[in-house]
Amino acid sequence: MSQNLIFLFLGLFVLILGGDFLVKGSSSIALRLRISPLVVGLTIVAFGTSSPELLVSVKAALSGSPDLTMGNVIGSNICNLALVLGVTAIIRPIVVQSDSIKIDWPMTMGSSVLLYFLVREGLLKSFEGVIFISLLIGYTAFVIMKSRREHTELNFAQRRQLYKNGTWKHLAKDISFIVLGGIGLFYGSEWFLEGAKGLASYFGVSERVIGITVLALGTSLPELVTASIASFKNQTDLAIGNLMGSNIFNILSILGITSLITDIEVSDVILNIDMIWMLGITLIILPMMVHKRQVGRIEGSVLLLIYGYYTYTVLSSSPNVF
Repeated sequence: MSQNLIFLFLGLFVLILGGDFLVKGSSSIALRLRISPLVVGLTIVAFGTSSPELLVSVKAALSGSPDLTMGNVIGSNICNLALVLGVTAIIRPIVVQSDSIKIDWPMTMGSSVLLYFLVREGLLKSFEGVIFISLLIGYTAFVIMKSRREHTELNFAQRRQLYKNGTWKHLAKDISFIVLGGIGLFYGSEWFLEGAKGLASYFGVSERVIGITVLALGTSLPELVTASIASFKNQTDLAIGNLMGSNIFNILSILGITSLITDIEVSDVILNIDMIWMLGITLIILPMMVHKRQVGRIEGSVLLLIYGYYTYTVLSSSPNVF
């Protein structure tokens, strides 16, 4: 038991640290190459912050644990829109941007519905992964072009910073960050997954339960911490858009890449219960966003109650938990 917990927490720590190193090194090199900070944020940073989920999902699928793969993604999406958004809104009400209603929510809901219908036969295949990756590339290109039209030129301070970053003085440091980040992600995912499987075996619960709860909450921890800090600093205006972007990336990128490597089996329980919860929570978010263009503390409390009840139903479905 204690060994499994050590592997789990050590793996989670190394995963988060590895993802942070990868983002720092890659972003710095991109800026030196005069790549816009906007493009860096929408591509490199997005990929880097989702890399823990990606590594865990790929390794779980390859090791014959598809419920950990799918449970991790579905659970993370539920966690983002119920737990993380709920906590953020309770700390400080969130102003909803028009783009979140017109672009982010439809894309999030559309991706979720598409996933549900594609896996109804119980398998996510490689050609469906190609569809996901193609949609992700198209969505990212659209967002980048739209943002570039709205912000056609960098201001003077940004240009000056880009010029400073253009020197290659710290290139070795940036490359070291990338290498260390990659190593951290590799070993962190190994330890995290080993700890999760060990806990499932020790408690006699299914891998779906561990994936939906432990893995999902663990890999969503960076989003929870970041969103909470931003809320305390009164920087919540983009919180919903960022969380929905994370959900879009989870489905289109993580499941897309993983299914290209190996077909992912989807159990009936995840298909008929967990995905329905994910779709329902995503649907509930819309009226909350539209009403007064603000997600307040009441809505945040409702989301937390929903997440608490959902977690209870998942745990109570396993006879060895309660």
